[in-house]
Amino acid sequence: MNITDSTPVKASNSSLCVEIEKSASEFLVSIYILAFIFGLVFNVLTLGPVWQQVRRENVLGIFLLSLSISDMSFIFTMPLWINYYLQDHQWKLGVISCNVVGFIYYSNMYISIFLLCCISVDRCLVVTQPLRSTAHRTSRYAWAQCVAVYVVVVGLHITVLFNDNLTDVHDDVNNSDRCYETYPMPRPVALFNMIRVGVGFLLPLLVLAVCYWKVLATVGQSPGLSAQVKRKVRLLSFGVIGIFSICFAPYHIILLVRSLVFYYSNNTHHEGRYCQFEQNMHFFFSCTLALSSLNCVVDPVLYVLVSNGVQEEVKMCFGGRSKMKTVDGVLTATIRTKSNINLI
Repeated sequence: MNITDSTPVKASNSSLCVEIEKSASEFLVSIYILAFIFGLVFNVLTLGPVWQQVRRENVLGIFLLSLSISDMSFIFTMPLWINYYLQDHQWKLGVISCNVVGFIYYSNMYISIFLLCCISVDRCLVVTQPLRSTAHRTSRYAWAQCVAVYVVVVGLHITVLFNDNLTDVHDDVNNSDRCYETYPMPRPVALFNMIRVGVGFLLPLLVLAVCYWKVLATVGQSPGLSAQVKRKVRLLSFGVIGIFSICFAPYHIILLVRSLVFYYSNNTHHEGRYCQFEQNMHFFFSCTLALSSLNCVVDPVLYVLVSNGVQEEVKMCFGGRSKMKTVDGVLTATIRTKSNINLI
């Protein structure tokens, strides 16, 4: 990759009104490489322990396995994105492969968001209504929720594939091929962007805020909980909100702004100003998109830290089996006496 050449790659195709800066590729590549390495390592290390929890019909384990499957499918496509940015935003693998990896990228993002919502609602019910939630916290309900999330997200994004005409980004004159960088964006995609910002980000963020507000209020007023348990609850609460704030919020904010500007400028009089706006926003939007990929790194780390079951399985997998027998006995006794505490 020629990192010293910052000359824009200008496309003659009228649908490509944004000039790509080659010098921006290095920064994006570094983010995707870090996300690929750490995401792969953390997900592989926690996959075994999470599977053990699934075999025991642990509800949280089922959610975590579904989350890990989605993250791993995205991680395996990261080398293609790394190659794309190493080639200075040139996709050399054909339109079909671009469709597939882009579909996996965006599907993973919203599968992760909605599964985080499922986990948060589950934690809220355990803390605020431990007895009433027992009847509904079964492995069957957990699997049903995971399947529903996958079906809804995948179904919605399949419709986008038929509306986002990625063949338009091919420039025969400059031999340039871009992947999911269509400017101006198709009108149906712009409308879909605004809908998914509301339904796929703002609504889940509201659910998370309400759930963890209730959790923190309940835990704070409970004199029977130890300081360690309260710390764990706070870690989970602020950790999930942190994932949304760092990984997902910047991308969705810029996406909403871009879509609104497109609608305002959707005429020939404002076309020049719209292209200039997209030119100015392109690097920042690409960075926020890359930043969203880091959720596959923090997801397994966060829930290993806050889940007793997964935490103990990790310790057992990496040594200390004999030592863990005593610890497991203590945990079992604790679960029997304070089940609602350890379900947190």
